[in-house]
Amino acid sequence: MGLFNFNLPADYLDAAREMADSGRPTLARLLAEEAADRTTDPAEATRIRAEFPGNSLRQED
Repeated sequence: MGLFNFNLPADYLDAAREMADSGRPTLARLLAEEAADRTTDPAEATRIRAEFPGNSLRQED
């Protein structure tokens, strides 16, 4: 795994895909949620969440 530079939604999405490919689905989902939250296009956010199905895993304060 390479080092990631998290500046853009695509950076989070790339990391999510790498985590999914390496058998880390929980981390993949969390990264995908962050990517979706950081995108400005609601349709793209929906597409990202659909690519990594499941319930939200975040624990909010």
